[in-house]
Amino acid sequence: MTDTQYQFPQLFLRLALAVTMLSAVADRFGWWSPENSSWGNMKSFEEYTRSLTSVFPEALSAFSAYAATFLEIVFPLMLIAGFKTRIAAYGSSVLLLIFAVSMTIASGPKAPLNYSVWVASAGALLLAVQQRYSFSIDQLTKK
Repeated sequence: MTDTQYQFPQLFLRLALAVTMLSAVADRFGWWSPENSSWGNMKSFEEYTRSLTSVFPEALSAFSAYAATFLEIVFPLMLIAGFKTRIAAYGSSVLLLIFAVSMTIASGPKAPLNYSVWVASAGALLLAVQQRYSFSIDQLTKK
């Protein structure tokens, strides 16, 4: 995806990943209407995270919920700006892979398939291995 013909698909992938992850965060903060919400608030998300990480102590589950939320804000903002895009893409891929595996173990294969978590992780990995990032801070600061 380094040729001119791939600039817009690459940008589209960056933005689609970022907006999708930020939408999940918006849900946790209660910014979506109740009928369009999965969690609706951070407490519900913490409970959901606890169900995915039931083998860990409760304190670690709570930490996981907040750490995931933090990373789901930072990585998308980096992707939108095209700042340290490779790091953000690899980080997003790993984070989404952790979600997919956790969801599969805790809930079975249907949940991560319904939410396309595997696809998002793969898309982030594909983005991470690109040579250049068009329309990005990375491109502007490249020496």
